[in-house]
Amino acid sequence: MCAFLSRLCAIGSGDSSRSVNPTALGRSFCIALLAVCSVLLSSSFAQIPFPTRGGDNTRSNANTHETLLTPSNVNKNSFGRLFSVPIDYMVMAQPLYMPNVNIPGQGTHNVVYVVTMADSVYAIDTDTGAQLWYASMLNVGGTTASGKYLPCGTAPGFNQEGIVGTPVIDPTNNTMYLVAKTLLNTTVRHHLHALDITTGNEQPGSPVLIQAQSTSNKGHVTVFNSLHQKNRPGLLLANGTLYLGFGSNYCNDADTGWVLSYDAASLTQRGVFNTSPDFGLVSIWQAGNGPAADQDDNIYVETAESATPYDVPNGGQTFCNSVLKLAPDLTLADYFTPWSVAYLNSHDLDLSSTGALLLPDQDDSPYPHELVASGKQGVVYVLNRDNMGMFSPNDSQIVQEFTLIPGDNNDVLFGAPAYWNNTVYFAPNGSPLMAFPLSEGLLGAPLKTSKSYNGSHTPSISADGNTNGVLWNITGQLLAFDAVSLNMLYSTGQALNGRDKLPPIGHFVTQTVANGKVYVGTQTSLEIYGLFHVVTINGGGGQTATVGTALAMPIQIEADNPYNDQPDVGATVNFSDSGKGGTFNPPSAITDGNGNASTTYTVPKKTGTYTLTISGTGFGNVTTTATATAAGAVRIISYGGAKQTGPAGSNLPKPLIAQVQDAYKNGVPGVTVNFTANKGAVPNPASAVTDANGHASTILRLPTSAATVNVTASSAGLKNVTFVEYSVAGPAANIAITSGNNQSAPAGTQLLQALMVVVTDQYGNPVTGVSVAFDDGGAGGSFSNPNPVVTGSSGTATQFYTLPPSPGIVTINAAATGVSTPAVFTETGQ
Repeated sequence: MCAFLSRLCAIGSGDSSRSVNPTALGRSFCIALLAVCSVLLSSSFAQIPFPTRGGDNTRSNANTHETLLTPSNVNKNSFGRLFSVPIDYMVMAQPLYMPNVNIPGQGTHNVVYVVTMADSVYAIDTDTGAQLWYASMLNVGGTTASGKYLPCGTAPGFNQEGIVGTPVIDPTNNTMYLVAKTLLNTTVRHHLHALDITTGNEQPGSPVLIQAQSTSNKGHVTVFNSLHQKNRPGLLLANGTLYLGFGSNYCNDADTGWVLSYDAASLTQRGVFNTSPDFGLVSIWQAGNGPAADQDDNIYVETAESATPYDVPNGGQTFCNSVLKLAPDLTLADYFTPWSVAYLNSHDLDLSSTGALLLPDQDDSPYPHELVASGKQGVVYVLNRDNMGMFSPNDSQIVQEFTLIPGDNNDVLFGAPAYWNNTVYFAPNGSPLMAFPLSEGLLGAPLKTSKSYNGSHTPSISADGNTNGVLWNITGQLLAFDAVSLNMLYSTGQALNGRDKLPPIGHFVTQTVANGKVYVGTQTSLEIYGLFHVVTINGGGGQTATVGTALAMPIQIEADNPYNDQPDVGATVNFSDSGKGGTFNPPSAITDGNGNASTTYTVPKKTGTYTLTISGTGFGNVTTTATATAAGAVRIISYGGAKQTGPAGSNLPKPLIAQVQDAYKNGVPGVTVNFTANKGAVPNPASAVTDANGHASTILRLPTSAATVNVTASSAGLKNVTFVEYSVAGPAANIAITSGNNQSAPAGTQLLQALMVVVTDQYGNPVTGVSVAFDDGGAGGSFSNPNPVVTGSSGTATQFYTLPPSPGIVTINAAATGVSTPAVFTETGQ
């Protein structure tokens, strides 16, 4: 509707051929209508925030309110990189999205927020790629942690550490909460910040220094030390409380797993939980995935290994390689520890390489409240959240347990699963992506992608409710699959010339899909992928013209923005036939106020159907065709079948083909060509109409005599063309005596006349090259010439014969190869 109103009003377009005079409609009325449309479209296409890691507190990793991206338009022709926004350093956190943010002095924008390891926060307009504001968390003083203040060195791929965990946004008060690491006067610190998402300014009371202390049941006191801690998990906001997870910097040194909670309004600390208060380690890192929360605000985290044995059954508090359920006040409510915990500890197979996924209520299951957990080993645990199972032999107490990749027990999974439409998706390393159907609280046999992928990160889903599901994953490039069939739809490596290439990324980076776009933080940029502007050919497609002439109608296109249904004004549109020889006037054009552009195409001088490609910045290619037909006939040529040779009275093996051409040597169809021949040869047919290639053909029946035949191809108004063909003798059929028969001579002497025969075909044409054997049946005579004799050009063979020494009558047979009956000479010796 809005696009229609835009064209109707055409304010300022000057296109009187397509618009109503604004005065007639009421200029102010048009402006008001378009303003309302703009607001409606903005809210229509930018409805749902993506305010937290995984999109929601269950960590479903699914956006089920995505109405623009579908399996039908996520492909290299319709989808690709829209913007590459430079940033100051590496991104580890997931970008967050908020629609309709009122930026003071800049109006309302759809905004993506990205944080970096340089302690920077960026607010980027998702529709233009423009930076709206920037804030540095070094406002507390100092620098990012680097050098010796990174106890694990640069092995994780970065040389400074700032903001690692994904922030969380409270849409009710436009506040973003994040944790930043800094270094001041040789002291590494973490601060909790609360930023106004409209300005980047700190909210009142922000930031606060993160401090914590725990005392174990044995009385051991542990003090939170930022030097050895990393806030890798995303932040969680549940019922007004912030939850922060901490673990090691990458290696095991003096770190401890922590969960800290803060009041979101005052930033005062509410609770502390230490995963191993006596011995340390037992990190919470979850490949960046945040703690999950259920409807009762219970918190779920997964932990890593310990350097000491699992001691919980003996009254200890080392909750290594476990799934923990914490009450809102961070007291332990329940837990699950795999029976294989000792093996996991000794082989560095953290459960905390994933993060818990809370499933929707399973009404068809005995256990309506379930979660899915896993770890590096790739063993999947389906747990009853109402009774996690604690620690029991062989894990027989839990709902379900299975291995993603049987036989592979090492470094299988580095990312949480995703849930959509009764399906749980995993992206194991070096494996196909997997989709497990969920029924009666159990995961069934999986559907898999056709290929395996190395380095898979956390998968995510975009969908419109239970339809149009797209599965997304990063493996060094961004991949998209149909979430139902798992057929690949798109990868950033498909487009030519590196158009969509994903730059190098940080560890376990996860894509964000919101409002028809995909956002990926890299080491140097924020990459924004989305739908190209839609180009429609609304005139001049599929035309036909004579070679070398212009199409009768211009090719007209309309470009529209899929995100607001408005014309794409001022876009450069390029026209190409891929160098086939046609010309465009102009070869590129600028869309007008209605998103329209046009060109006139002169077809090439060669006949054919040509693909015309319309391309431009910000939209995918669209194609149409133009067909070039032949011009008027100007000549006939001998195209094929000339200078053939065949046996007299037979058909030549190949047709004689004449081609009627235009001035550009294109074949001209529909022209009548007549064929005539001399020497009694017969063309069949004697007249033919040229086909689509300008060809007319006939089969020539040669005369019964050996001869050189001229065949003439003619057509009214054109110069004749002549084919020369050769009729030669056929196979030997007869042999006859021409001289030397019935001679008499003294016995033992040579006959005076040579014995001569002629070999002919069925029509009496002499046949050359035939072997003729002369034989006196053992009478005792002799032949002077080599025997057999080969017929010459006249078809004759000659032999001289010396009679036997004894007088008498001699019979001599002359037998020709291929001839059934010989010629018989009768000679007498006296």
